[in-house]
Amino acid sequence: AYVQADMAFISPKISGYVDQVKVTENQRVKAGDPLLIVDNGDYKIAVAQAEAQIATLSKTLDRIDAQTEAARASLEQARAQKTADQAAANNAARAQARAAQLLKTRVGTQAQLDDAQTAVEQANAALVGADAQIAAAQANIGVLQAQRAETASTLASLQLARDKAARDLSFTVLRAPYDGVVGNRSVEQGDLISPGQKLAVIVPMDKLYIVANFKETQLARLVPGEKVRISVDAIDGHDFEGTVSSLAPASGAVFSLLPPENATGNFTKVVQRVPVRIDVPADVLKTGKLRAGLSVVVAVDSRTAPAASN
Repeated sequence: AYVQADMAFISPKISGYVDQVKVTENQRVKAGDPLLIVDNGDYKIAVAQAEAQIATLSKTLDRIDAQTEAARASLEQARAQKTADQAAANNAARAQARAAQLLKTRVGTQAQLDDAQTAVEQANAALVGADAQIAAAQANIGVLQAQRAETASTLASLQLARDKAARDLSFTVLRAPYDGVVGNRSVEQGDLISPGQKLAVIVPMDKLYIVANFKETQLARLVPGEKVRISVDAIDGHDFEGTVSSLAPASGAVFSLLPPENATGNFTKVVQRVPVRIDVPADVLKTGKLRAGLSVVVAVDSRTAPAASN
């Protein structure tokens, strides 16, 4: 049986040169403590550039919004002008009709009718001009709306780029994921590191456990909750009591790199072993004398097995 731990391998998510190494080998750390700092100059520049571009595009959006409001005001003005021109055209048409009627009764003159006809033509021309102004204002609004949509899309992309740059900047400080002891540190100040590179290991000394490989012939009465006597040379030969936590779902051979396979038909029964996890008492862990990888001797007392529920 061996003492084991679920260790955290410290690896960077970004590349760069190591500016500071904040911990030494075998140093105790708390969750969140900085372990090393990567030179962050380039990452700060990336954040600043993204923020400057965002500020520029934000001002562009404000300008487009102001232009759109002005274009809408021009559209309303053009529509109001068309209403006035339509009224003038209607009046001119009625005046022309009266002039024509007066000419027939010899009360009016041809000159009056010609003037009325000219007024009608001028009013109709004004209506055409008003329609053109309305169409131009609507087209201008459409162009501005398209520009705004394009600018807003670019702004959203820049905001994502800024968020990524800020995230990368935060990754320039590597921190301890939990309380533990630093081990196998393989990085120094000035080293060039890359994503995924193993730089150190954090061993959680308060979460050590034991894995014992029991023979399949010993599993009949072995259940979670049983007490186990554990002997460790590192604790001056003093025994302590642990508790069976769980049994592996398969034998160790199944999980090996090259699991055995018998396809020839020649079968020889070999007693297999199943990994069993044993919890270590908190008071023993607090002594700090256990280390991952130490070998221990365990003995199970089947009389301590929990009573089966009905």
